[in-house]
Amino acid sequence: MAEFVGAIDQGTTSTRFVVFDAAGRIRGQAQKEHRQIFPRPGWVEHDPDEIWENTVEVVETGLADAGIAVSDLAAVGITNQRETTVLWDRVTGEPLANAIVWQDTRTDAICAELAADGGQDRFRRQTGLPLATYFSGPKVRWLLDEMALRQAAERGRVAFGTIDSWLTWKLTGRHLTDPTNASRTLLYDLAADAWDSGLADAIGVPEAVLPEIVDSVGVGETCRGPLEGVPLAAMLGDQQAALFGQACFQPGEAKNTYGTGNFLLLNTGDAPVASTAGLITTVACRIDGEVTYALEGAVAVTGSLVQWLRDNLGIIRTASEVEELASQVPDTGDVYFVPAFSGLFAPHWRSDARGVIVGMTRYTDRRHIARAALEATAFQTMEVLDAMARDSGTTLTELRVDGGMTRNEMLMQFQADVLGIDVVRPAVTETTALGAAYAAGLAVGLWKDRDEVRRLWAEDRRWTPRIGDTEREHLAARWAQAVERSLGWA
Repeated sequence: MAEFVGAIDQGTTSTRFVVFDAAGRIRGQAQKEHRQIFPRPGWVEHDPDEIWENTVEVVETGLADAGIAVSDLAAVGITNQRETTVLWDRVTGEPLANAIVWQDTRTDAICAELAADGGQDRFRRQTGLPLATYFSGPKVRWLLDEMALRQAAERGRVAFGTIDSWLTWKLTGRHLTDPTNASRTLLYDLAADAWDSGLADAIGVPEAVLPEIVDSVGVGETCRGPLEGVPLAAMLGDQQAALFGQACFQPGEAKNTYGTGNFLLLNTGDAPVASTAGLITTVACRIDGEVTYALEGAVAVTGSLVQWLRDNLGIIRTASEVEELASQVPDTGDVYFVPAFSGLFAPHWRSDARGVIVGMTRYTDRRHIARAALEATAFQTMEVLDAMARDSGTTLTELRVDGGMTRNEMLMQFQADVLGIDVVRPAVTETTALGAAYAAGLAVGLWKDRDEVRRLWAEDRRWTPRIGDTEREHLAARWAQAVERSLGWA
């Protein structure tokens, strides 16, 4: 059989195609950015057609980079930005509007209206989620109402999907999703592992628009277009794919992905764990009908804050310069940066929070602001990990990390310092794509089981804490003061 597997990694800022061999090594890849569309303050959109066109291009370029043909692929997996919402016409296949991105806050009024009857946790028992602009269901309602599509939706003409569904439609003609993406909509019942008509009715989403839910891992449809003849064998939301790619298959194992935002997931096994500390209960994967659950803490702005330093402030020319600039000072000079550009996600869930930089004096310069921006990523992760320990009763001894920001060694050391545990980077840091590839390869027998996949995982670098409890507690207290300023600004 063919001994390569492909992964489509459709993210917030770009689309990639990565080819892996049977040893889990990258053999070829391609990547292309797409436009970030900001029609109004708080609105973030993507063009679904542009995402599809970029997908076709990176598949073709990635195969060429690997030096293989489409027929050499045993399978392909899709991993995707999750809550981003697309509506398209079932007859023409054309998108009906730009996609509303997970960062978008335009549904704040809808969420407030829904929360008026039962509060922010109105649907948490069934969905594991708070009412927040982050999730897809309110975005669907907004599009149906604002685009005058409700009647067409009720007649079955309109299809809704997260990006996995959109790409699957384009590749196979089927309207599908998996539980890792369905569980991010506020329309899916965790215990029932199914769409819930009561939730759909309460939020205002006709069931006719919803895709069929299939296993995250399993041989499905055969692709057409740029992947003609290749089995589509895996669909996983990006953070669940990263958990899979980090080989966190056992309860109590956790990973943190550092990308546009940060996403920390803890495997909780075959039972959902209800959060009382501001986390999300979600699906980690479904294989052969068996669901594995996770606790998740999402941070909206981490890597995108470095882009903001570059694009909005102009204090760096490239993102890679931020570590060199921040390393020129031993600390932030007591400056703290809370980047609540889209409100604050876990564990606060406050869409009204606003970004603040506090503690500045005449002594402060761009180096301190750069360092404070990096440290903000570590502090926000610290808050999520603390909440995770309270909810799960699990005390981690290490945190596996991945994503582009893990190349920043100053940040990784500071992360270990404020967490007080080891931070471990794997040999392959592109674990989102790797997880989709592992899942697809398992489905077609390229790897026998998850134990074999675990043996492929390898450590690259480990950071251990260098500060004591007293200093760690002082830093955490000062961060908490800065967060209070952010929450109180509105």
